[in-house]
Amino acid sequence: MNTSHTYNSSSDTDGFILLGFPCSRDIQILLFILFFIIYIMILTGNGSIICAVHWDKRLHNPMYILLANFSFLEIWYVTSTVPNMLVNFLSKTKTISFSGCFLQFYFFFSFGTTECFFLAIMAFDRYLAICRPLHYPTIMTGHLCICLVVSCWVIGFLWYPVPIILISQLSFCGSKVIDHFLCDPGPLLALTCTKSPLLQITWTILTVLMLFVPFLYIMGTYALVLRAVFRVPSGAGRSKALSTCGSHLTVVSLFYGSVMVMYVSPTSGHDAGTQKTVTLFYSLVTPFLNPFIYSLRNNEMKDALRKFLGI
Repeated sequence: MNTSHTYNSSSDTDGFILLGFPCSRDIQILLFILFFIIYIMILTGNGSIICAVHWDKRLHNPMYILLANFSFLEIWYVTSTVPNMLVNFLSKTKTISFSGCFLQFYFFFSFGTTECFFLAIMAFDRYLAICRPLHYPTIMTGHLCICLVVSCWVIGFLWYPVPIILISQLSFCGSKVIDHFLCDPGPLLALTCTKSPLLQITWTILTVLMLFVPFLYIMGTYALVLRAVFRVPSGAGRSKALSTCGSHLTVVSLFYGSVMVMYVSPTSGHDAGTQKTVTLFYSLVTPFLNPFIYSLRNNEMKDALRKFLGI
């Protein structure tokens, strides 16, 4: 007699169990406190950058407007997963509804995709400022800046809905346990009753395009930027340009490096511990570090933050 349980999108009363980080109750509470503090610091750090850019007129230029929008994106990116993870630390059942799981899946990947393209337009802005300084004010106008920001959000939220909807239509068998702290394609596809190679190939192609097209563009852009920087005769000018670019390249390296390890092939067979560690790095640690990376190496931002915080 087959006792396996099958459910699909038509049965929204069924959900999943997000296993998270299996450990003793005391450790769960400690992890809750740790991640709650990190989450608050992410909100505070990124929120401070947004406020500093808004209040300091010296920062009303495309580079800082893009940075403020990036900080706004980071706040929503972590909020798509961390509050649910915090609730699960204190929960005994650790359940998430079917619709809740796929909504989290959609928003997490949409914000992540938007971030990939945001990093690309930030590189484009630096390229124009350093390689085309005389034409920068006429090219990077406020109107173009707004268009680029809106385009990132639109592309980000239209990139994955079709495959995510198709995954949600699959039937899921047996255990409802997802050995992760969020709804991720690898663990979800592993729970399906029948494998869908075409869907997996489609997902992989979309992910590879989403990661490598912006990444290769960023690398190509910075090759041109570095060539221009090393032609600058002034040592101070070269140092300032490298500092500005260095912050962005550090963020790019942290984000793309960890995401590429994880998602080029969602069914590549990473063990659960590796999946959780890498996902935790780019979904929590990187957004936590970004405000420090951008502010500590930028004197204008440091001055603006000091003014805003009254230090």
